[in-house]
Amino acid sequence: MKAKTSGRTRKPDTVKVGDVVIKIYKRTRPTVTGGTRTIWEVANYVGGRRRLQSFSDQTAARDEAQRIGRLLSSGESTAANFRGTDAASYGRAVEILRNAGLDTPLELVASMHVEAVKILGSEKIVEAAKEYIRRNPVERPLRTVRQVADEMIEVKAKRKASERYLQDLRYQLNKLCEKFPANVDTVTTGDLQLWFDRLDAAPRTIRNLRSAAAVLFRFAESRCYIGKGDNPAIATERIKAKNGDDVEIYTPDEVARLLAAAPDSIRPAMAIQAFTGIRTAELMRLDWRAVKLERGHIEITAANAKTASRRIVPTLPNLVAWLKFAANKTSKIFPRGAHDYHELMRETASNTKTEKLPAVELKHNALRHSFISYRVAQTQNVAQVALEAGNSPAMIFGHYRELVTADDAKAWFAIEPKAAK
Repeated sequence: MKAKTSGRTRKPDTVKVGDVVIKIYKRTRPTVTGGTRTIWEVANYVGGRRRLQSFSDQTAARDEAQRIGRLLSSGESTAANFRGTDAASYGRAVEILRNAGLDTPLELVASMHVEAVKILGSEKIVEAAKEYIRRNPVERPLRTVRQVADEMIEVKAKRKASERYLQDLRYQLNKLCEKFPANVDTVTTGDLQLWFDRLDAAPRTIRNLRSAAAVLFRFAESRCYIGKGDNPAIATERIKAKNGDDVEIYTPDEVARLLAAAPDSIRPAMAIQAFTGIRTAELMRLDWRAVKLERGHIEITAANAKTASRRIVPTLPNLVAWLKFAANKTSKIFPRGAHDYHELMRETASNTKTEKLPAVELKHNALRHSFISYRVAQTQNVAQVALEAGNSPAMIFGHYRELVTADDAKAWFAIEPKAAK
């Protein structure tokens, strides 16, 4: 006769939680020694099929039935299938969310985690979050490009940046602010690159704009107005120019018209630049005591020179004609600063327009560039012109040689007050 392998009570034990009833079956099982043992099996029909979980202790079985009942009564039917470590893990996850003060459902947390893992990999999620908050602080101040530019200029002025540098920076940043009036953290690399690409300007002009933009966004980065490493100007294309490509000069006729249209307050300064080629920054520091017409030169002291080296610039005959009525003064040649000088230059260029001729186009640093170009053509001596202009011979040779002819140079240095009228 075949021995029984299992047994069941006629009525299973039950555990009721709310409307949920969990059944517990008491069974006997054979042992390897030929005897029997008693077990209790908890029935769970979650998912449409019965699953039995065995326990050797009735109390443990009832505890599990209670747990399943609580989960089922709260609608968490999937969690009711947890066993052992799964149930413990679920409990810890819920506790972690509760302690963090988050009311996000656990399934939504899991969904977001899966998406993040797909993008970053499981080991980089926390690192990416830390990097994001470092670049995007919760309390980031909002500033427009104009506000950042004004703040930066103020800071640089307090730190004793040169007036020439500040004037140039203001000039470049004004263009940037006009193009991008929005908040500084909304300007992208693509925005800047598209602007640079569409500019109808010399390579040097675009390089100067790019440089000023990089300075502004670096300042914004240091003040947390944009994220760390988010300077959009850095990744824009670096502009390169061939020798001479970014050198703009005036024709003799153009400079004659400019000098004729210039007001008395600026005409001597313009004439000095046109016929000695000194830099605007040097011109702003220069006073009439340095203009020694009787000795035939203008002295650029080491303190006034960009290169911190004293040099002597000859006063050619046509320049003497422009200065002979003003050179006995003792004040600065132009006492109002570089910004006003550039503004008056713009007004002067506009005033050259006549019924027959359009206005002379104002060109960047063109009085100095013109002098050097025409002087090289006149003297055919690069080393001499390098000394007069305060440049290296390599710079003169590479950028200014063969831009104009000797006849052009003769016309340039023949421009005198009567010729300009």
